[in-house]
Amino acid sequence: MEVHGQLGTDRGREFIDARHCPRFKLEVDIQIYPRDSTVIRGKTVDISESGVAAILVNEVALGKVVRLEFALPSGFVEVCALVRQRTAFRYGFQFIDPGSVQDIIGRTCRELAVEQAVQDPKSV
Repeated sequence: MEVHGQLGTDRGREFIDARHCPRFKLEVDIQIYPRDSTVIRGKTVDISESGVAAILVNEVALGKVVRLEFALPSGFVEVCALVRQRTAFRYGFQFIDPGSVQDIIGRTCRELAVEQAVQDPKSV
């Protein structure tokens, strides 16, 4: 299967590869800023180096780019993301060019990996 041929860009390969990042449980407040509506508030469910999942009461359109804001133990994150998935009230967001906050996200994922491995050694 040639990803480049189907999706038209090498960027499609990045999206597929990004899904292989491990996810870690994380529950923090999150604010979503769609370009065409007011702020939407929710709670994160999990995070990876490539994205975050959150429970939202209000709807966000799939395929839209939004700005996310949330606090991690390592620092505050403000990042653009693509709304990739929706299952009932659970949404999946893929980070777009996280830039300077990539270090904060990566550090948090490494800390959560250690913490959650200690809590549940079978999950690693």
